[in-house]
Amino acid sequence: MNDFNFHAGYIVLIAGAVTGILRFLPFMAFGKKTPEFILYLGRVLPYAVMAMLAVYCLRNVNFFSGSHGIPEIISVFAVIVLHIWRRSTLLSITAGTLLYMFLVQKIFV
Repeated sequence: MNDFNFHAGYIVLIAGAVTGILRFLPFMAFGKKTPEFILYLGRVLPYAVMAMLAVYCLRNVNFFSGSHGIPEIISVFAVIVLHIWRRSTLLSITAGTLLYMFLVQKIFV
């Protein structure tokens, strides 16, 4: 067995051990009942992340030149409507991205 396979085996074992520890650590720290604060974060953080993502995506839109932000506004509106209608994050984000790419490449050249 050469040194590379020997070291690769150790790396895999260490990575597996660390992954196992990190998976079981919350159960050891909190026990069976999840704290109310963690449940609160689970309810609030998805909306905060989506808002932060929207700000990040729209931060460089210039409403006074080029296409005046029309493709971005149409795409954001489509994402909102699709998400309210179907309640599918994957569908709304994918459709909004495809609509944006179509508008930018075919309509607002």
